[in-house]
Amino acid sequence: MDKKTMCYDRPVIVNQAIRNMLDCVYDALEKGGYNALDQIVGYILSGEPAYITGADGARNMIRHYDRDDIVSELLKSYLGK
Repeated sequence: MDKKTMCYDRPVIVNQAIRNMLDCVYDALEKGGYNALDQIVGYILSGEPAYITGADGARNMIRHYDRDDIVSELLKSYLGK
């Protein structure tokens, strides 16, 4: 048995969790008939949780993360970083 301690890169785990959360929130908004991109942008700019549907736990999921972290992850993804 290997007794080495596993190290996890927390930023990578958090970044992936944000991406997964955004996928779930996007899907919940589309399923509800909303324009998902407009709703997510509205939430990010205003901080108003009413932009995100409560269906499928989407509102609770997105509020779990700081909006700055969400924007940061979106920019990293867009820029390919």
